[in-house]
Amino acid sequence: MSGPGEGKHILKGVKVYIHEKGRSGASVTHIDIEGEIGSIIKPGETTFAKGKSGGIFIALRKPMIKRAEKKV
Repeated sequence: MSGPGEGKHILKGVKVYIHEKGRSGASVTHIDIEGEIGSIIKPGETTFAKGKSGGIFIALRKPMIKRAEKKV
């Protein structure tokens, strides 16, 4: 399901960038998601991302889930 829905909460102040290889220190082109999400997924933690219709799904590990649930 895309867009607003029951149990979905907007992350305010989140910015998404395509970070181009060779620019601003990037060694490979990648997507940066910056802002409030940084308090859910800490530096160095890994997760799984998968494309979905209309967007992307980012799986959270148990410690990440606990931090995310504190925000709602």
